Amino acid sequence: MKKIVVDCFGGDRSPAAQVAGAVQASQAIDDVFLILSGDETQIKAELDKISSADLGRFEILHAPDVVSPGDKPTDAIRMKKDSSLMKAVSLLRDDDTVAGMVSCGSSGAVVASGTLRIGRLRGVQRPAFCPILPTMTGGVVGVCDSGANVSCTAEYLQQFAVMGSLYLKNVYGIESPRVALLNVGVEAEKGDDLHKEAYALLSETEDLNFCGNMESRDFLSGQFDLVVSDGFSGNVLIKSTEGTALELLKKIKKDIYSRFVYKMGALLMKKMFMEEKSFMDYQKYGGSVLLGTKKIIIKGHGSSKDLAVAKCIEQAVRMEKSCLNEQTEEWICRLPSAKC
Repeated sequence: MKKIVVDCFGGDRSPAAQVAGAVQASQAIDDVFLILSGDETQIKAELDKISSADLGRFEILHAPDVVSPGDKPTDAIRMKKDSSLMKAVSLLRDDDTVAGMVSCGSSGAVVASGTLRIGRLRGVQRPAFCPILPTMTGGVVGVCDSGANVSCTAEYLQQFAVMGSLYLKNVYGIESPRVALLNVGVEAEKGDDLHKEAYALLSETEDLNFCGNMESRDFLSGQFDLVVSDGFSGNVLIKSTEGTALELLKKIKKDIYSRFVYKMGALLMKKMFMEEKSFMDYQKYGGSVLLGTKKIIIKGHGSSKDLAVAKCIEQAVRMEKSCLNEQTEEWICRLPSAKC
């Protein structure tokens, strides 16, 4: 039985979304046991609303405090030890039977607690976020890093490529992930000194399927499975892509209602429009995994609904079953720059 702890008070829809998502995950996965961290009274009230919940598959970890978005990550670690996030992190660290944690809370607090309280895998210099988005060819593409490390070295980017490749191979079944370096042009000589150095390192990395530089316009094209970047650029890439898709859908909806003939045409294309909306719904793709920590940590979007939470839990279970961390340590320690 895989044990996963869920921070139930870290998101915009807490704790309803986390509890409902946990119930969905327990019904979809036979061998998962879920520990719900947060205010016991509120969590019990949410569980009571779901008649199909198998209460034998859940345990409540009482945590009366909450880490708010405005809290500094280091302050949250030191001063909010009774918060739902820090209680979950402490349990993850101290209990060997707990495989992973899911939180929709503060990204900064998740990274800081994961690095300082859980610790890094052997040889890993910096943990990195790796979210997943759909591509135009029906596959998925990951971005590593997308916000954990604003400043990077070429060696960090090399490790992000290794960790992201293993994640996509083990969890999404992509045998030899095509890796690209986010840059301002596709030519090898493009970019600043950091990107030129990173390009050379990635080209020399044994067993890595490095395909060269990628411009942001090709992100969802399906040409690549993993995009490597510093956390600042990766975060901008993810959010601008999601924002563009959402605004485009709004524009299409507005235009449809602007003329009667468009409304008639939209009725005939309603199924197609619903399929496109579903295709771009991030709720279906789970959360952003924090690669490189000793235990599995998944950061869900702050506005995650129950489906997204359930998908995050499924991600955690798949990662645990694949022995991803052991494989990551083995490959990282083969790199010339690694200190293992």
